[in-house]
Amino acid sequence: MLFTLYKGYWQLVAMTSLSGSYRSFSRFPDRISLSVSLSKKKMSLLLIRVMLVLLLMLTIPQKSAGEFEQWCIADEQTPDDELKVAMDWACGNGGADCSKIQVNHPCYFPNTMRNHASYAFNDYFQKFKHKGGSCNFKGAAMITELDPSYDSCQYEFIP
Repeated sequence: MLFTLYKGYWQLVAMTSLSGSYRSFSRFPDRISLSVSLSKKKMSLLLIRVMLVLLLMLTIPQKSAGEFEQWCIADEQTPDDELKVAMDWACGNGGADCSKIQVNHPCYFPNTMRNHASYAFNDYFQKFKHKGGSCNFKGAAMITELDPSYDSCQYEFIP
């Protein structure tokens, strides 16, 4: 038995031993009411489920706005000659590591200007995004939140 405050009145809550249901009786005879009946077993299972969901929510890292994974790739609308100029800058003066798009390296295939430029753009972007670098390359590149990695070619992501 326990006392609870219900709509401004103290109530005595008693559990009947046969059914496991709860009954509430107010202090005043004209306020007698029956509360929702739940068995002890159902209440325990519900409590365990709620606790597990809360525990799961605490263990999953939440991402705040601006923390989503982003990669820099070549824009599909950009002609190959413009991609080549931008990729040459990224791999040269830009400081991107373009060794993985060379022959016999993991990102050489498919051997297309778009794929090679995407790798070079992303390498530059990941290295320099926290130092003022952008994913623009005179309009030849764009941001994606879908990891462009494939097979053995892994695109770097730096949080």
